[in-house]
Amino acid sequence: MTDTADTPAGGPWEFPGWGTASKMTDLADVPTTPVRVHKKLGVWASTAICGNDITSSCLYVAALAAAQAGRLAPVVLGVVAAVLYLFRKVYAEVGSALPLNGGTYTVLLNTTNKRMAAGAACLTLLSYVATAVISAGEAMHYAHNLWHGLDVMWATVGLLGFFAFLNLVGISESAVVALAIFLFHMLTLTVLVVLGGITVAQDPSLLSANWATPTPGGFMHALFFGFAAAMLGISGFESSANFIEEQEDGVFAKTLRNMWAAVSIFNPLISLLSLGLIPLLAIQAAPPDLLAQMGEQSAGAWLGKWVSVDAVLVLSGAVLTSYVGVTGLVRRMSLDRCLPQLLLATNKLRGTNHWIILSFFAVCCSILAATRAKDGAGPDVAVLAGVYTIAFLSVMALFAAGNMMLKVKRARLPRDTRASWPAVSLALIAVLVGLVGNILLDPTSVRVFFIYFGAVAAVVGVMFLRVQLLEGLLFVVSSVVESTLEVGRSVSERVHGKIREINSPSMIYFAKGADPSELNRAALYVLENEQTHRLKVVHVYNEVAEIPAELAKRLEEIDHLYPQLRIDFLAVQGEFGPELIDRLSTRLDVPKNYMFLGTPGDRFPHRIESLGGVRLIL
Repeated sequence: MTDTADTPAGGPWEFPGWGTASKMTDLADVPTTPVRVHKKLGVWASTAICGNDITSSCLYVAALAAAQAGRLAPVVLGVVAAVLYLFRKVYAEVGSALPLNGGTYTVLLNTTNKRMAAGAACLTLLSYVATAVISAGEAMHYAHNLWHGLDVMWATVGLLGFFAFLNLVGISESAVVALAIFLFHMLTLTVLVVLGGITVAQDPSLLSANWATPTPGGFMHALFFGFAAAMLGISGFESSANFIEEQEDGVFAKTLRNMWAAVSIFNPLISLLSLGLIPLLAIQAAPPDLLAQMGEQSAGAWLGKWVSVDAVLVLSGAVLTSYVGVTGLVRRMSLDRCLPQLLLATNKLRGTNHWIILSFFAVCCSILAATRAKDGAGPDVAVLAGVYTIAFLSVMALFAAGNMMLKVKRARLPRDTRASWPAVSLALIAVLVGLVGNILLDPTSVRVFFIYFGAVAAVVGVMFLRVQLLEGLLFVVSSVVESTLEVGRSVSERVHGKIREINSPSMIYFAKGADPSELNRAALYVLENEQTHRLKVVHVYNEVAEIPAELAKRLEEIDHLYPQLRIDFLAVQGEFGPELIDRLSTRLDVPKNYMFLGTPGDRFPHRIESLGGVRLIL
């Protein structure tokens, strides 16, 4: 008979059994996973990949800022550049402390909890969608300047589909191609600024007339809402943090500097020159091809066509960046069981994640249809820009909050750069002001934003509540299907098996000692953040005498304290480091992102990124 006094009540899936203690001495015999050595990106290649994203905003942000700020558009774009300067150190500190891909998702995953990180990831996914649709739509508007017979709406769908096809067959963004596009884009903007400046200097009458035009709604109104709209000009600044592991040491901070310099120079300058080349009322109408019009006014039709070709290239590059970025983020979320495992499926011919790519294309087409302009010529950039800005600014705000939590909860973690508390606080306040401004600016974009954010968050929410939903299904089956006992038993067995499958993966926690408070916090972290009932505590030692005498006893006590969590103890002989983690992952068949440890100190001999994604939780 089962000793019911020692076995908790509940379903068979709710009690995984009491934990065990064991020792492993032959880990050195386990082969390590072959490491694919690839050349990391230097300053220019890294700058090009993220620079194409952020500098593409200059093609439309001047018009959007002028629509709200009028003649003050160059001023508010300068203020935005000052805010971006603060974020340079905010991002640099996090990047030097946690040099791991994933941006906001990664920093929140290592400083808060999985649910908070998943919420930030949903915002990032939505910003990728808006980026792809805006960039594709704007690219086709500029292409319309080259061929007036082009149907902008269907061409936008075609461009999104073209890059979906390229990603399906395995063609992703090349650093060499990205660098060529970036250099051509910088040359184009430089030529436009120089020739436009000469034209305005020769005849500044239009600039004077536009500058004399009263600001819409008064000075403070124009400044506030103009600043909110101008924040779109720094969208893409977070992109470098999404591929930091592919960059050489020290490159990340330089990409932040280069992106800030490009935005600070070109965005205010282009906005100022537009006031000297085009009537303010025409600018405030937010034409989708403003820079092409500026080129025609500066030097004739040839420069307008040049600008249009450049716009098509750089905006198409931003579409490709969105596909590559969303594929990596969704894969990471699926591995962490925040999204369905189906998305990890790869096609046999090319090895690409076809469900991720096709789902992203479908979502982009749906939001394109939902935000179609009244004239039918492509997406409504103003509405999409509002959706994008809300998502993007929310991600920036959460990143600043993550920096603060990194200072408090991971203070011992080594870092090369530190942002001061006043700088981080001011950056956070500025982003929140911009966020509030955009929410007040266009309720339509807020509605579209919440529809799509709610849809993405619902999928993630279902993943977090799978066990509870299955338990509810089991209750319904047990209550309703009494007359069909055999059917009910079959369904019950399947549901039981599915729940056991979800709860079966083990989490690995590397314990240095037998501190009961830290061991208890590790157990609580797993209970609160992971969908599993198994925790394996690993202690790495060289000599048997080094194993803390009380560690097994402490784990037994915690194991009995939380009967819904099985805690196993494993003492592993060896030297803690990337190689041991790799071998242990292979031996136990546990992915490295299911492993975690406490925050290491300054004397920790290994770089965090070399541990293969091991999470910091204490």
